[in-house]
Amino acid sequence: MTITKRKAVFSGLATLGVVALLAACAPAPTNDNSSDGAAKSDYLPCIVSDFGGFDDKSFNQSSFEGMTQAADELGVKFQQAESKSEDQYGPNVSSMVDQGCDFVLTVGFALANATRDAAKAAPDTHFALIDSALTNDDFSPLMLDNVKPVLYDTAQAAFLAGYLAAGTTKTGTVATYGGLQFPSVTIFMDGFVDGVAYYNTQKSTDVKVLGWDKAAQAGTFAGSFDDISAGKTLSAGFIDQNADIILPVAGPLFQGTAQAIQDSGKDVAIIGVDSDLFETTPEFASLYLTSVLKQMTDATKKIIVDDGNGEFSADPYVGTLKNKGVDIAPLHDWESKVDPALVTEIDAIKADIISGKLKVESPATPK
Repeated sequence: MTITKRKAVFSGLATLGVVALLAACAPAPTNDNSSDGAAKSDYLPCIVSDFGGFDDKSFNQSSFEGMTQAADELGVKFQQAESKSEDQYGPNVSSMVDQGCDFVLTVGFALANATRDAAKAAPDTHFALIDSALTNDDFSPLMLDNVKPVLYDTAQAAFLAGYLAAGTTKTGTVATYGGLQFPSVTIFMDGFVDGVAYYNTQKSTDVKVLGWDKAAQAGTFAGSFDDISAGKTLSAGFIDQNADIILPVAGPLFQGTAQAIQDSGKDVAIIGVDSDLFETTPEFASLYLTSVLKQMTDATKKIIVDDGNGEFSADPYVGTLKNKGVDIAPLHDWESKVDPALVTEIDAIKADIISGKLKVESPATPK
């Protein structure tokens, strides 16, 4: 069985948004020692966050944990620059190069141009960029020998989450929203919508998805990744429209979704993204149906350790179900509420995606 996509042309606005984020000044990075023992070498890996910060309970935090574990394994120190605003990206990345970093991990698609420019200026420094490939100013693809793109085919895992949501909803309505309309956001939404559609096809049902039209590549966005109140407002609107499962693809804005659910007094579930929210934000544990995982900690750790051992490669890393770079989290508190037969079906679908029998595609699928 093949899930086909309707032809859709991605707007250049997403990439333009990335370009617009870069400018101005930044505070000096801080020095961090992640190893209990003395450094075994003078190898210096470094990390730069986007403005979500390293405690965002999402991809910045997972990447930071990967850096910490890699530094521990290598027995070295690392440096960090935590961006507090968008205008700090370029200066923070450049500052890392100026301070002699051998390897710089930049976290998030918004740092793509800052990474590109720094890598061109410092060809002997190695970089890895989370959630984006590089482009030229005209948006044409660009590959540099010292930059490794770290990408995730999250549509595959989100497809499983969509199927799960469609089989679990009591109201017949589920919803999703994003922070900003970037490919690394909409790929989740595409997979989720397709998973619901596949369930409808298999079961002759009509579960509706609010918040995203895959064919039109248009939907609901909060306008940022830091306005938790916006996540609450959007989620309250979905709940008013009878949605009982919500997928926020918006970093920490899921906390606003949780607040909206609690205020509503209704039985509504959240599907998290990036990390297992049951583990990272347990205060809302009872609300999590599952999470769509990007295994960033493991991937970033391996990339850094490889570089520290002289084995850097600029070939893109693409996380998939097959290589366990993406997945869905356990059901945790929801396990008793979900039909075991549905879980069995999802396991079979996962196997079909891994084997290639079932194709899951998005305009944002890494190439």
